[in-house]
Amino acid sequence: MTEIGIIAVGGYNEMGRNMTAIRINDDIIIIDMGLRLDRVQIHEDVDTDRMHSLELIEMGAIPDDTIMNEVNGNVRAIVCTHGHLDHIGAISKLAHRYTAPIIATPYTTALVKHQIDSERKFGVKNNIVALKAGDSMEITKDISLEFVNAQHSIIDTVFVAIHTPSGSIIYACDFKLDRTPTVGELPDFERLKQLGQEGVIALITESTNAGRNGKTPSEMIAHMMLRDVLLGTEEADVGMIVTTFASHIARMNSIVKFAGEMGRIPVLLGRSMERYVATAHQLGYIDLPETVEIYGNRRDIDNALKKIMDKGKDKYLPVVTGHQGEPGAVLGRIATGETPYKIETGDRVIFSANIIPNPMTQANRYSLETKLKMKGARIYDDVHVSGHAYKEDHWELLRMLKPEHVIPAHGTIQMHSEYIRMAEDAGYSLGDTLHLLRNGEELYIEEE
Repeated sequence: MTEIGIIAVGGYNEMGRNMTAIRINDDIIIIDMGLRLDRVQIHEDVDTDRMHSLELIEMGAIPDDTIMNEVNGNVRAIVCTHGHLDHIGAISKLAHRYTAPIIATPYTTALVKHQIDSERKFGVKNNIVALKAGDSMEITKDISLEFVNAQHSIIDTVFVAIHTPSGSIIYACDFKLDRTPTVGELPDFERLKQLGQEGVIALITESTNAGRNGKTPSEMIAHMMLRDVLLGTEEADVGMIVTTFASHIARMNSIVKFAGEMGRIPVLLGRSMERYVATAHQLGYIDLPETVEIYGNRRDIDNALKKIMDKGKDKYLPVVTGHQGEPGAVLGRIATGETPYKIETGDRVIFSANIIPNPMTQANRYSLETKLKMKGARIYDDVHVSGHAYKEDHWELLRMLKPEHVIPAHGTIQMHSEYIRMAEDAGYSLGDTLHLLRNGEELYIEEE
């Protein structure tokens, strides 16, 4: 008899601060420890280094893992599925409470180390283990961990399969079923089908875009949209600025390539540009041309923008942080005239990012676009495709894995309800094989 507990620590009531604990008898594996980004009022350059975990828990910015005190068992591993802050941003605040290694893919481990190195309040001494997609690792004599390759809006994302004597538990939070990715390998469909045949006890899966019809467009579509906007218009000598998620390495790779085709020097500006893109380059995930320039320090950024103004906007393609209108990010400072770069009538600002759907970021983005338009900028927005599965992708994953139990995670109750409706169409029954969890709850499953 195997007793399994799925503990919803964070990310079940909201978008962000993702953390799930999976208990197999007396052994526990924690998956993800994330930030809730809107609660710290900024999107990629989060400065929580000096804050105490209890303060952040009270703000609702990181998972309330005090509930783990009530769970009987020993934490054997902390596993991270990918490098976004809503999945790794609380590692530096919480991981030191557990005597367990942190296990992630090579790129994610580099970002986790950066989080830990930046931390000013706690000393995180957990051993950090890099495990590649496709590899497995023994956690105890009865439990092993497998990383299955996935695609998302950051490189080196995986599905996590926890193998027990009674079958596997799959964690699929943040993925898209992209068959034409521009960087990295396809999701490992063959292995997913095999896992389905071997027997899946439970699937814990994101519900972010479960209410959107159809399937998520491939990153190749965003690649072509960007190409069309950057190379497919007249007046090619005007000032152009692109803003996107610094962590979206495939997108950054496309932009840098197109800059070369345009005969412009790509200049990447912002702290997170330096962190995510330089790390991906150092680890060999992307090749950057020798012409590329990357600046993270504010003074260096302003000097680079002055050089662009002096030598001619038509010679450079600045790629900047600030697509959500985050306070202090590069694009916001350009919009308010705080940098040497001056927007002139006809200059183009290309948003290769969606607006994060919460009222604060929507207000910030509206304010940013208004300021840019007042200076004469032409706005190209939503040159973007999502990194999250739509309804039919979720249907496809369910059919491949055929899990006995399904638990929607990573989303609001509205998102969960959309997922539940789709899963009911696939034959699951709410309260029996389909489960709605809220933060702080544990689901018990007993397996022969």
